[in-house]
Amino acid sequence: MSRLLIVDDHALVREGLKRALAHEGFSQITEASSIAQARAGIAASQPEVVTVDINLPDGSGFELVRWIRGISKDMAIVVLTLNDHENYIRAAMKAGASAFVSKSEPIPALVAAIKHSLITPLSFSAQGLEKLFNNTHNTLTAREFDLLVQLEQGHTTAQISKSLFISPATVKTHLASIYRKLEVTNRTAAIHAMREQGLSSK
Repeated sequence: MSRLLIVDDHALVREGLKRALAHEGFSQITEASSIAQARAGIAASQPEVVTVDINLPDGSGFELVRWIRGISKDMAIVVLTLNDHENYIRAAMKAGASAFVSKSEPIPALVAAIKHSLITPLSFSAQGLEKLFNNTHNTLTAREFDLLVQLEQGHTTAQISKSLFISPATVKTHLASIYRKLEVTNRTAAIHAMREQGLSSK
């Protein structure tokens, strides 16, 4: 079967996925608990498919998805997360993922997503796509999600600028877009709104 890398910061989740996927026939499975480990693992083992959790200790999983897609058009990327809000699905699609699967779904659903992604890595599949396309007026981009995570961690504009490698002016532009989409006027309200909508990383 295909070489597979599991990226998740919880050891129990990685072990559970490894056992379940091994039972499904995947034999070349490696693990990573952070973006840094994932990048090293990709360089070392050249996996054909990567499952990526959104919330990682050294950044957003969307950042990793964009990095992978930037270096490979053939690698299958499956976002696997507990956060199944439609904004996350859209962000995964925009970042370049091949599929989006909720951790609440059964293993066969993940296996099906992996197999489909291996065949057409540049396509996108997810439960709820029809609803997503029917409700696009206030969806956030992957970059806006990254910035929201920084906001929730209490980072300043300067810190966000440095962390995301964008200018302070660009940070402010993204903030204005986030405020508009969440229908708020400041950072505190934005964090409150993201938690109410199930978008929080905590």
